[in-house]
Amino acid sequence: MEPVIRMERITKAYRGVPAVKAVDFELMPGEVHALLGENGAGKSTLTKMMAGAVEPSGGRMFHKGRETLFANPAEALEAGVAMVFQETSLVPSMTVAQNLYLGAEKPLNRLRGIYISAQQFLQSLNFPVDPTAMVESLGAAKKQMVEIARAVHHNAEVIIFDEPTATLTPEEKRHFFALIRRLKARGVSIVFISHALEEALMISDRITILRDGEKVASGPTADFTRDSIIAAMVGRTLSGALYRDRSAAGARRAGRKILSVQDLSQGAMVRNTSFSVFEGQITGVFGLIGSGRTETFKVVAGITKRDFRRGGSVVFDGRPVRYYVPRPAVKDGIVYVTEDRKAEGFFETMSIAENLYSGLLASGHNHALRISMAEMRALSADWSQRLNIRAINDNARVVELSGGNQQKVVIGKGLVQAPRLVIFDEPTRGVDVGAIAEIHALINRLADEGLAVVVISSYLPEVLNLSDRILVCRQGRIVEEFAPAEATEEKIMYAAVH
Repeated sequence: MEPVIRMERITKAYRGVPAVKAVDFELMPGEVHALLGENGAGKSTLTKMMAGAVEPSGGRMFHKGRETLFANPAEALEAGVAMVFQETSLVPSMTVAQNLYLGAEKPLNRLRGIYISAQQFLQSLNFPVDPTAMVESLGAAKKQMVEIARAVHHNAEVIIFDEPTATLTPEEKRHFFALIRRLKARGVSIVFISHALEEALMISDRITILRDGEKVASGPTADFTRDSIIAAMVGRTLSGALYRDRSAAGARRAGRKILSVQDLSQGAMVRNTSFSVFEGQITGVFGLIGSGRTETFKVVAGITKRDFRRGGSVVFDGRPVRYYVPRPAVKDGIVYVTEDRKAEGFFETMSIAENLYSGLLASGHNHALRISMAEMRALSADWSQRLNIRAINDNARVVELSGGNQQKVVIGKGLVQAPRLVIFDEPTRGVDVGAIAEIHALINRLADEGLAVVVISSYLPEVLNLSDRILVCRQGRIVEEFAPAEATEEKIMYAAVH
């Protein structure tokens, strides 16, 4: 069979530094082809060249046997090639239905008809999204669902999924994989980028692995194992250290209670929830999308306000607090590392040094009357080394970094504030196995140094690996607490659902 997409020695360089180096790639009709590699390996760059979002520096691409280079994503979409980007490309000020039909509108449209049609289409995909909702009001998971639905709605012959499951719950992932199987049965070719290696092994027909912009392995999925993929991606195996069983090592002993929350309420998302957080421990928080886990800790960090009447109480470091904005919480020593790094985590057009220094300025620890460039450079060098932030050069803008290095910048921007309580919300979402190991080591080190750490995660192996105690959130409340020795995936999921 003729490949639907074929790339020959395709290359892309930024400022003379190659991000993709002479890569050969083929996508066959009706095939699910997994594209794997660490952050910065070139996966997104390669697929963006397929979809017309990035112009190659060299090499050739063929679409259905004809040499083609798409000028932009609209041209690629017209030819039947759609991409679901890792960073959503939705229009925030439009509704879900309007985004769904954007670019495929009829000459005359009735808004009511569009909403009904969008509702039926979203239900056929098992995506629980309100078509009349404004996109800017949606969480990361539902935005991802709309992106996926939009690609499927265009009836593309090739769909590129870049980290499509990063924000989805286990139940939503099952619906998504069923959708992939239906698309494959219709002859749709799929490129699947994911850091969840088990998903790639389960769903794909073929696997291609990139490292430092070069193709290092490619072949049928049956030829690969999780360990062989990791070894090809990072040059060493990490399986034994990545998701260890915390129950075997034993939980850290709880230090002083630094945070006490009683009967906390915030609208319909947080309902009379109570819990405590202790120094020198990692408190894991698990819950499904919509359980109120993120909203609860955004109230604690002053990002959103709790109900004015009967909103409960928050006691931090022995004194009652009510934060209306994050600044006083930051000054008191509370840092929240967001789950949506692109929208809330960094200034994308600023450099690494400027982003890290902005964290220091926000904390109020820098009492100088003017910005010190020498201090900024020293701070950047120190934290870039501590967190192993890799960039093209010292002046690279954060938007030019890979997802894992962007996440490290967000973490570093919080840690320069010398916090006493660090709240990590999905700290390894969209991060490769090598960076996951580094971030996990950092989180463990913070707890060992006596800080209070909260890790909110929808990935159960991560919760079980990191946590000294596990809180389960359901319908806006903390409903269960587990010690590592008694926690299992089945018990935690049962508590989260029932």
